[in-house]
Amino acid sequence: MPATLLGTLTIGQAPRADITPILAEHLPADVECIHLGVLDGLDNATIARRFPVLPGEAVLTTRLLDGSAVIMGKTAVRAAVQAKLNELEQLGCRTIALLCTGEFHGLACERAWLLEPDLLVPPVVTSLTNGRQVGILVPLPGQMASEGAKWRALARAPVYAAASPYNSTPQQLTAAALELKAQAAEVIVMDCMGYTERHRSIVREATGLPVVLSNALLARLLAALL
Repeated sequence: MPATLLGTLTIGQAPRADITPILAEHLPADVECIHLGVLDGLDNATIARRFPVLPGEAVLTTRLLDGSAVIMGKTAVRAAVQAKLNELEQLGCRTIALLCTGEFHGLACERAWLLEPDLLVPPVVTSLTNGRQVGILVPLPGQMASEGAKWRALARAPVYAAASPYNSTPQQLTAAALELKAQAAEVIVMDCMGYTERHRSIVREATGLPVVLSNALLARLLAALL
């Protein structure tokens, strides 16, 4: 067995070509990764059937191997996430990183050390910003409400804008960033694992503000742990 076996779990299809390079940049050289996805091996029809968006339900969006994006109901995704965590443990992973910033209450591993971005990123951002106005960029407008509870520790209620990392144009991303700046944001948090360094550069250039990239922050915390 390698010195360190890390499991990663995306709610999309693995490996995530947009996220794994960011992880690899920061992780120690002796870390070996097993990448799993909730949607591995599933076609669009099966995804729509197994993860329907129910009326009034919170939604999540993610990336497939072909680069396309899908939207899924959160309730069904949560059950599938737990099943995949169990699978990663059975494969020998003793550290597992969830590659999704959505809130999933009650996830658990028997032995593995589970890192959940929704429990890690908000406290770090709260400490870093120290009372400043935070702007949150999310993929879907509906997530401004459904994912907002995790930011309750901020001293000031955050402001929001939406632009998908999967199908927004640079112009749409710029417009969302400027919307946050117009709402007096002093720092911007890109609250989705699908945002990349390219997206961060666009937002920073458009606003001149500090930009926190959730997956890069997770990678740095993982590196510190491993």
